[in-house]
Amino acid sequence: MKIEHIAIWAENIDSLCEFYTKYFNCNYGNKYKNTKRNFTSRFLTFKGGGARIEVMNIPDIEKPQIKGNLNGLAHIAISVGSREAVESITEKLRKDGFTILSEPRLSGDGYYESAFADPEGNYVEILA
Repeated sequence: MKIEHIAIWAENIDSLCEFYTKYFNCNYGNKYKNTKRNFTSRFLTFKGGGARIEVMNIPDIEKPQIKGNLNGLAHIAISVGSREAVESITEKLRKDGFTILSEPRLSGDGYYESAFADPEGNYVEILA
């Protein structure tokens, strides 16, 4: 068994897909639209395989004030292969104005990681 995908509600699925493509070399598929539910989604696929991310939108869905501190999904973690890649992507995100939530470091559970808020405010870890 494996995790096939996780899903993230987003205000703007196109900009979130473009963000993950720019910084994490993802591909994304065509939009799926369900006009009855006013639902739209797209899947992000990482070139190295593994679980995908479904980015979803319903315009009038209730939105929490603070993400990451709710019961349920707390964060996603993306493995980028090396400490150098963690540091490089972290600096690129900082330079481009994204909030770095945790500087590159060796965590207590043995990962070399940093964390940032994506354009929708989701807590994302970058791991070596």
